[in-house]
Amino acid sequence: MYQARDIRAKVPAASRQRILDQGREVLGVEAQALTLQRDALDEDFARAVELILATQGRVVVSGMGKSGHIARKMAATFASTGTPAIFVHPGEAAHGDLGMLLAGDLLVVLSNSGATPELGPIMTYARDLGCPIVAISAQRHSPMARLASAAIILPKVRETCPVNISPTTSTTLMLALGDALAVATMSMRGITRAELERLHPGGHIGLRLLPINDIMHVGDRLPLVVATTPMREVLLIMTEKSLGIAGVLDGDGRLVGTVTDGDLRRNIDRLLNSVAGDVMTRHPKTVPDGTYAEDAKAILAANKITALFVMDHDRPDTPIGLIHIHDFNRIGMN
Repeated sequence: MYQARDIRAKVPAASRQRILDQGREVLGVEAQALTLQRDALDEDFARAVELILATQGRVVVSGMGKSGHIARKMAATFASTGTPAIFVHPGEAAHGDLGMLLAGDLLVVLSNSGATPELGPIMTYARDLGCPIVAISAQRHSPMARLASAAIILPKVRETCPVNISPTTSTTLMLALGDALAVATMSMRGITRAELERLHPGGHIGLRLLPINDIMHVGDRLPLVVATTPMREVLLIMTEKSLGIAGVLDGDGRLVGTVTDGDLRRNIDRLLNSVAGDVMTRHPKTVPDGTYAEDAKAILAANKITALFVMDHDRPDTPIGLIHIHDFNRIGMN
């Protein structure tokens, strides 16, 4: 079996410190650049968002090289936050893919220099179609910025590459600007959490936005007793359901308390001579049905408890389900 070699012992402590210093320096420089970018935002940023909001078609994002990688991510972020968007490679556009840009679309182009030749054909085509252009560049007087309806200018910063060549700081700024444009647009559109849920059905985000109703225990799986149930029976029900809790109902089926493993320990001396109403904790934490999984999990963590009863939305005193901390692990939401 292959075993990875442990090379740490071969790296002198002084070199290790140098590595950490270098990493921290890069992050520090880029953090400072982001602050400069934040402070430099002007009317062109607001104009760009207004143009996106007014677009009847899609946002088409294009860039070359490292800017192209950022453009791909930017298009994906727009699409995932409620703004239809695609990435078009400028080189491919000049060889037949210009047809992916349609009248009614908006073009966003990324280039640090503002003079990337591969972007020329797609910008010319956009202009001929009457598509607005948003440019992101470090050069305010570049050909790209001059053609744009809105030009967002990057601050004058040095790349963190030791020889100031490889795109690092500039692409970090472009990435952050893409997020800023997408989120500002999303906010102005009033995109709701329910709409985001439809856009993110899979992966970790999909799990976080999953309604608690989809994973809660219901029906015969619910450990429910009434206040007069002898604790002997309560213990049997809690053992059978294996959820570490029992809900205590009144005569009308309303939840009036819970018996948990902690309650059992606190009342161990009188358990066998008690009923559920003697041992239960009143006013337990609950959540309404329809609560998102991430919110329910946060409530469990904040209150240091392991289970929550889920209440009927129309009858908030009536339990219809139960969620246990282990249920999140079961669906891969750790």
